Formats: sequence, C-alpha cells, structure tokens
Amino acid sequence: MAYPRTGVDRRSGFCAANSTFYSKREPVALPSDPNLSVTAFLASRRHSGTTAFIDAASGRRISFPELWRSVASLSTALASPPLSVRKPSVVLLLSPNSHHFPVVSLAVMSLGAVLTTTNPLNTPHEIGRQVANSCPVLAFTTRGLIPKLSHSPDLRIVLLDDSRRPSDDLRIVASVDELIATEPDPDRTAVTVSQDDTATMLYSSGTTGTSKGVVATHRNLISMVQIVLNRFKLQDGAGPETFICTVPTFHVFGLVAFATGLLGSGSTVVVLSKFELGEMVRAINEFGATYLPLVPPILVAMTNQPRPLPLGRLQKVLSGGAPLSREVIEGFREKYPGVEILQGYGLTETTGIGASTDSAEESRRYGTAGMLSPNTEARIVDPDSGVALPVNRTGELWLRGPYVMKEYFNNTEATRTTLVDDGWLRTGDLCYIDEDGYLFVVDRLKELIKYKGYQVAPAELEALLLTHPDILDAAVIPYPDEEAGQIPMAYLVRKDGGNLTEKTIMAFIARQVAPYKRIRKVAFISAIPKNSSGKILRKDLVKLAASKL
Repeated sequence: MAYPRTGVDRRSGFCAANSTFYSKREPVALPSDPNLSVTAFLASRRHSGTTAFIDAASGRRISFPELWRSVASLSTALASPPLSVRKPSVVLLLSPNSHHFPVVSLAVMSLGAVLTTTNPLNTPHEIGRQVANSCPVLAFTTRGLIPKLSHSPDLRIVLLDDSRRPSDDLRIVASVDELIATEPDPDRTAVTVSQDDTATMLYSSGTTGTSKGVVATHRNLISMVQIVLNRFKLQDGAGPETFICTVPTFHVFGLVAFATGLLGSGSTVVVLSKFELGEMVRAINEFGATYLPLVPPILVAMTNQPRPLPLGRLQKVLSGGAPLSREVIEGFREKYPGVEILQGYGLTETTGIGASTDSAEESRRYGTAGMLSPNTEARIVDPDSGVALPVNRTGELWLRGPYVMKEYFNNTEATRTTLVDDGWLRTGDLCYIDEDGYLFVVDRLKELIKYKGYQVAPAELEALLLTHPDILDAAVIPYPDEEAGQIPMAYLVRKDGGNLTEKTIMAFIARQVAPYKRIRKVAFISAIPKNSSGKILRKDLVKLAASKL
C-alpha cells in the first residue's frame, strides 16, 4: 500500500485529496517471492518455541518438529496414488477443533490444493449444498460426523479420529493416522505454488443472504499471518506465548490464527474440542495460558459469574464477532482487573481482521472496533450518492489491502457488486471513523429500516432499549407497512419479574429519538436468536414476524 507522503492528517489518517483513510499503524513487511505457499512461509520462520499444540482434554503435546514432519508425511500421502490430490483440487475439512486441523490444512495448501471448511453444526442439507458448489475430491472428518455427508455419496472420506473397520462406509479410504505414517518423500517433485493461487474457500455466514464461497489466495493468508503476529507483538524473535483456542478453527479467524498464523511465532496453542466454561478455566490454569481469544457471549458469561474465575497467568482476552458495550467492558475490568480486553473487526472476505484495538488504552475508546490494521486503506461511502465521506460521517465501509479476497467462487454477480473500483471491498457495514482514526460500526447496511424514505439503524434503537431496567435483551427488525414501507419492530426479552407492555416501550423510545425512528410494534420472546459470535440473526426474526402477519 502506498502511503501518501503529504496530505494525510496524522491524527485521523484521512487524506482529503482522495477521501481515503490510511492505517496509522506501522506497515508490516510482506515476502516478495511470488512463488510461496503459506505453508512454506510458516515453515521458514525462525522462533524459539518448542510445543506447537496441546490437546486440552488429554494433555498430549505436539512439538514443532513433530508438526512439520506430520505435514510433510500427509502431503506425500495426499499427492500419491490412490488419493492423487493435485492443484487446484478442493479438499473438505469437516471437524471440531483438534490438533489434526492445522496438519490437514497446511498439507492441503502445500500442494496447491484448496481447503474448504464447514461448521459441524450445519445440517446434511446445508453441507450438501456446499459440497455441490465447491466440488471437493476428498473429505477429512470424524466418524461421528459422517452422517453429515449423506448428500455426497461419491465423496471419498479420510477419518480423523479412528482407524478403518471392515464394516465401514465404502467411502472411507483411509485414516489420517495411516496417512501421517507415510514416509515423507524428499525426492517428490514439488508443485509450484504461487502467492496468487487459491489457498482456501471459506463460506460466508449467510446471515444476510445465501452462503457464498470466499476465495482467498496464499498472498491473502500470508499478509494476514503477518498482521496477526504483529498485533500480538510476536514478530522479530519475541518470546512465545500460550493461547487457548476456544474459537472454531473452521471459521476464518480460527483458521488464520490457530491453524496457521501463530505457528510462525513459536507460540503454543491449547486446543479445546468444544467450549465449556469450566474446561476452559481448567486449561488456562493447567497450561499457563497468557492469551484467550473468545466471542462476546463467553466474555459476558465470565463477567456474570458470582465470583471471579481463577485465570492464572492470563494477560489478555481478545474479543471478536460483535462489539462490546461499555457496560460489558467495565464489568469485566472490575471483576478481572489484571486482564486486558482487546477487540477486533473483520470479515471472511478480509481473511480475518480489518481493524482492532491492540492495547488497553485503545480499548477504552468505548464502542470502537479499533484502528485500521496495518497495510489497510478505508473509505466511508454514502450509500445513496456514492460519495466518499470525511471524518465522523457515517456511510458504508470500503476496505482495501493485501488480505482482501480474490472473488466469490462461481458467483460473478456477487463478486461484481462486492469488489469494486480497483480492489475496494464493500463490507456492507455502516461505519464512521472519528478524528483519532478509530472505526465505529453502526449497523449492517442491508439491515437498515426504510421508514417513509428515512433510514433507521436497528443497532441504535437496540442500544436504547437495553438501557431500560426491565429489558434483558433486544432486537429491532423492519416490519412491512403499507403506508410507511417499513416500520421499526422490537423483539424483547423481559427480565424476571418485569411488567413491560408494548405501550410503555414505545413511549420510552419516543422520548429519546426523532419521530421517524420510533418503535411502532413490539413483541416479547424468550430469547433473541444469535449466531456463535453473538450477532443477532435478524433474518430469523423477520421470518417469525412474517409468519404472524
């Protein structure tokens, strides 16, 4: 990224000449060799670490030499008959968190093949749609998850957690332990993998539309690895840290951080196969964890404990997926004063992080997603006029950087409307950047309510609703109206003993907002539907409201 020598406001990072915000963070160096896979890049990094992974349940430790030998062995086995995985074949990884996840990921990408992952909680129908779209030649999965592949009768399967049995599904061709026992072949002709080749194809959440395959290159992953290591101050021989892996490795941040990036620093990753609060606390203490990445619901659960949890040597928690409120941040700090909170903002389409708070001081800017990541440019664009806006003006966030995806797989129209004007990514998020260069996410552009031509942001009304003493949780959606087009409708969860009515809620909001922002319909519900990152699933509430029309 070319940072202009003049014309950039050093406080905000804004350049009035081209209406672009530039990251205030020091740029990170990226490798110049055009023929470099993310696997080779990670393997070439020098560090002082000894243990790559620890399985939290069993305590089994995997050293860095053992990790890289396993990757080499699996690469040899995959490239050899009868599997014969080739560039650019697609390989599916359907698995909970495990120490096998990074081995499979790195081996697949070392061959120039493409890794696609999926959520083990998805239905067989949902996974079948992804398989039909991505056309994998092989799937790695556990015995218990094989029924999830019922819509894919011809897909060959490698077991991750067991050996083959005579009575097995005929699709099972090997176990990962068999393949890793293969002697690495140093004489095997290595395929040339370019930084511009496709490395992964992760499917976006689909919370605002149909799921799409996000194509990321080796260059995208390498740049994000460098940004992740820089963020955690793990560059240039810094001492290794110990991370607890609570986030799913099938998700972009889990894959970039725990299955690839942190390996380049020599840090240790403690793998939790599934999240349980007690197991997480035990692992933090038993293995001396210093970093804890998590999603907001876990942080809230820690804050709501009657007494502080014992957190041993823990120094920092890293929250992502949804913004933390001032109340949550202050509540956590009060209960755990020795632990810093850091936050991040990113998308699958940005290969992870686009902005972050990297210190306790930055996190005290309540409500912010942080400052732009290194090597990043941003624009705030008026969604109606298309004009790029200056400091403290709200519009759609556009991002540009070396980590921005290549395209949506086999979806020209979605690619054309999302990647525009010389590599800019339209995030679909309504944001502003303040006078100090901090990014604030206001709402999703597609979730805006259009009331008589006025735009109403659901998040603004939700924040007000949550200040009411009798409301436990809230979500606001657009509700169809013949006269207005749409009206704001609130779904609310009452606190125990609360005596809320539709009328009192409407009056409560009406006192605080302009007339066009008033809530005009209320319904009560037992829980607000959210995804694993804590984001409100508005589309589910829209369907619920439509079913009652």
